[in-house]
Amino acid sequence: MNDARILIVDDDPDVRQAAALALAPHVNGCDEATSPAEAAQRVRECRYDAVLLDMNFLAGARDGAAGLAALADLRGADPALGVVFLTAYGGVSLAVQAMKQGGDDFLLKPWRNAQLIAAVRDAVARTEARRRSPTLAAVEQSTIAEALQRHEGNISRAAASLGLTRQALYRRLARDG
Repeated sequence: MNDARILIVDDDPDVRQAAALALAPHVNGCDEATSPAEAAQRVRECRYDAVLLDMNFLAGARDGAAGLAALADLRGADPALGVVFLTAYGGVSLAVQAMKQGGDDFLLKPWRNAQLIAAVRDAVARTEARRRSPTLAAVEQSTIAEALQRHEGNISRAAASLGLTRQALYRRLARDG
């Protein structure tokens, strides 16, 4: 895990600092983001090995909706990325919901450093495993890119070679950027 780069996403600077200090001896580095939008942008710009993600970003919010929405954005930017949820307001139902939607672990604040380190270590291992075995989306993106290259960017010919309509290919291109 010593080569791992971690992104810590929380609106509370004390939480970000505490997590970074706990992880510092065990990882290559920790970057910080204060909002889900900033986190998604950072994940698009840099390759992280795991993310610590707060579940609530608005004062008084306790339902975890912001964190769950952020998870979808992070997975869109990097489907293999391991995500560990953090929250001060959590119950079993929120933890179950977070895991069902693709979270790798769930920790309550304040955490024990040993638990935090173990959760991040596991998330990094999952990220590595997912990156070694390509996802269906990655295979599809690669196949589309190869078809477009083979047909010199001609959408109609590339779509036909893939067994798709032009519209279906355009939809996939728009979805995948």
